[in-house]
Order: sequence, then structure tokens, then C-alpha cells
Amino acid sequence: MTNKTAASRVWVEISLNKIKSNFDLISDKVSPLKVMAVLKANAYGLGAVEIAKALSDTGIYSFGVADVKEAISISHFGKPIQLLGGIIDDEIPMIVEMGFIAPITDLQTAVKLSSEAVRQNKILECHYLIDTGMGRLGILYNDSQKIIENTIKLPGLNCTGIYTHFPQAYNNRDFSLEQIKKIKTLLELLDQKNITFKWIHIANSDGINNIPESCKPPFSMVRTGINLYGVFDFQGAQSIKLSPVFTVKARLVAIRILPPQTEIGYGKTYKTPCPTRVGTVSAGYADGVPIAISNNGAFYLQAKRCPVLGRISMDYTTIQISHVPEAAIGDQVECLGNSIPVNEWADAKNTISYEIICSIGNRVDRHYL
Repeated sequence: MTNKTAASRVWVEISLNKIKSNFDLISDKVSPLKVMAVLKANAYGLGAVEIAKALSDTGIYSFGVADVKEAISISHFGKPIQLLGGIIDDEIPMIVEMGFIAPITDLQTAVKLSSEAVRQNKILECHYLIDTGMGRLGILYNDSQKIIENTIKLPGLNCTGIYTHFPQAYNNRDFSLEQIKKIKTLLELLDQKNITFKWIHIANSDGINNIPESCKPPFSMVRTGINLYGVFDFQGAQSIKLSPVFTVKARLVAIRILPPQTEIGYGKTYKTPCPTRVGTVSAGYADGVPIAISNNGAFYLQAKRCPVLGRISMDYTTIQISHVPEAAIGDQVECLGNSIPVNEWADAKNTISYEIICSIGNRVDRHYL
């Protein structure tokens, strides 16, 4: 039987060389601090395995993920893998067996990790997660000194790190500096008890761009995810000149000239004012195109901006192509990327750039350049 693969109707092109170049720029900016590449949520939907493979031959120190399943998928590249969020009891045996870096988010978690490490006769590397203002996970700051002192010598654990997280590094500098102050105070108090850490980290992508104090000692590591892909939170600074690494493309599947007063799409939200040449593109909200750009956004066809007409549907988007007379069925259409930045979609949707990338649909093929 012959294997047959259909041509892509909608795909995202991802430049691995640009990702590595972005890593180099980030690494240079924060040197001598090490860099953790955050590849959670399948590298924000762009493909954790391929991106981990590309980064593994750079100076990347470690990978950060959200759960054990993600960690296992990239465990064969030989880099330390840190679980950044909360863990549940069923995951603990695998964490110990695989040697992933575990987060200590409370006293009970520390005890359970210790017990399993002893049972498996292993030493497990751990980092303490301190809640200095995120309000989501971690040891509450006021309890942190006592809990660390009570768990640091638990058998089977090697507590090499401590970290916290910025909730608003892009536009609340004073709050972020207060978080840094808290961590430094905690480190000083622990030092008096001869408790020190090799890995101390707070800077995420927003922190790297907006809070330079988070990229200096006593911090020894930064965590970067979205910046690897040349994307920023548009509310904050862009202190590194990074390159966008991906472009979402689709095909032109139909070209029609619609008469005046023709209504287009679900809800009939657009009516042609005159004879209009309309193209139908093989990408819709199932592929990550936000409904919010209906009658508001645009795609690019042959380097020309083509406004969206009518509501985005699940599989298709209709665009105005009267000014592209040479357009033909099968032409490539740029939906997002170099000509249409992620922030344009995020702004239209009143959301953040992270959501836009993570919303690229599962049926969108990933092509690595």
C-alpha cells in the first residue's frame, strides 16, 4: 500500500535558525546568567521536540515545562528539565525515576518527594517555588524561611535552587522590584543558617526586557519562552531586537466576483458595496484565526494587504482581492507573521500575544525551516 500525504492547506513555517539566533541574543544580554528555555504547552504550540532539538546544540542550560508528560517528550536531549508548576501525587514516582528537577511548592510536597526518592534510592534535584506576589502557586513568602529550614535536609533531596515569578513585569516596575527585594531578604536570612542555592531565578521573558535587576546577581538564571519566538508582551518594553520566527500560511481556494449588495458569511455582517472580487482562504478559527478580526483584520496575498470581509468561519476566511488581479487559486496567503505581527491579532482580540500563539490549531501543519 502506498503512503499518501495531502498537501497542506494551512501551515506554519518555523525558522529554527532564527530561534537559535534569538537565543544567542538573549544569552548575550543576560550573561553570565544561564538561560532556561521554557517549552511548556508544546513550546507554545510551535513544537517542543523540534525546538528542543534545535536548542540542544546551543549554550542553553535547561528546559522548563509544565508537567511530566511534557518533560518526557524532550527527555532524550540530555538537558536538565525543570517542572515549573504544581505537581500531583501520581506524578511523583516518574519525576524521581526520570530525574526531572522538581518544584517544592509546600511542606507536604517536599515530604512526598523525599519519601519517594528514598524508596527509589535516588537523589532528586529540587527548586523551591516562592510566592512573592503571583498568588497562584508556591510557598507563601511569610512561611518560606521556616519551610525551607525544615525541609532542606530531607533525605533524598538536593535542593539546589529557589525561584519566584513576576505577575506584571511589563508595566508595574515597583511591584516587581518589591518581589526582588523579598527574595534577596529571604536569601540573606537563609545564608545566616548556612543555606545557599546555586540556581536563583525570577526573570521571565517580560522580566528580561523590563526589569534589568532580575538579570543580575544574586540571580543566576533566567527563563525565556515567548521571546525565543521573537514575540513580546506589547504592553512592555522590547529591549532586545529579536526576529519573528514563524509565519502562518494558507491557500486561496476560491476566487469569485460578487455582485453589489451580496452579504458574506455567518450573520451576514458584510455587504458588498459594488462588484467585488473576493477570495476564500483555507484558514478559519479552528486554525487559530480569531473571530475578532472579522471585518477588521487582513491577510497578505502577493505582498498586498487584503482586508477580511465578513465573519471568520471555522475553516475559511473571505478577503477582498480586487486589487490583486493576478491572484490564482492555490496561491499562498500569509495570515500571520512577518507582515501581520502577533500583536495585531492580540490587540483585536483584547488578549495577550501568548494566547494567539497557543491557539494555532492542531490541524495546522508545522513546517521547520
